Amino acid sequence: MRAQIEAQPFAHRCRVYYEDTDAGGIVYYVNYLKFMERARTERLRELGFAQSALVAEDLLFVVHSAEARYHAPAKLDDELFVTADVIELNRASLRFRQQVRRVTDKALLCEGQFVVACVRADSLKPRAIPEALRAAFASVAGLSPAGE
Repeated sequence: MRAQIEAQPFAHRCRVYYEDTDAGGIVYYVNYLKFMERARTERLRELGFAQSALVAEDLLFVVHSAEARYHAPAKLDDELFVTADVIELNRASLRFRQQVRRVTDKALLCEGQFVVACVRADSLKPRAIPEALRAAFASVAGLSPAGE
């Protein structure tokens, strides 16, 4: 059985740099995925789990699937709020709902959902999410850490 959860809001702030823009001066579409990746990493860090420490424990998170919808462009020097909320916690995967908003006017620029799978670093084979990490994600949602 899957645990459907609504995590407490989390947002990572970042700024649009020249390197993030295309010839038209707007953020190149694939860079929103990079902003969202950083927010997921910072979400883990905020829960007390650094990616480097997880690798040392033979654990990686890999993107299994990604869905993005673009609403409005970000431009050079815009400050962005990028959310990373877990909405589903399974035995070996997490589903994140993410949004990118401009700080100044809170305009929704991009949103998406990402399924992130837990795998062994040495073989890339699926593995269960460690109990401490599962409990950390469940605690911000106020639910039991049970997975499928």
